[in-house]
Amino acid sequence: MMPLVYAEKDTPMIIKKIGGNPEVKKHLEDLGFNVGGEVSVVSSLGENLIVKVKESRIAVSDELARKIMV
Repeated sequence: MMPLVYAEKDTPMIIKKIGGNPEVKKHLEDLGFNVGGEVSVVSSLGENLIVKVKESRIAVSDELARKIMV
């Protein structure tokens, strides 16, 4: 298990755990990040990641990406 920020580009991964306080977890769930769901890194732009989750592309900060374990 590793943080999403270290995942290889364009490799589908399964979300195993979402860390952080309840507000952060709720925010990530609202964006579509759920345990057992599939996610892949599309690209990296500075401190941010563009990820594909549920057929959508979403930008997440490095800090949030470290709370998503794959």
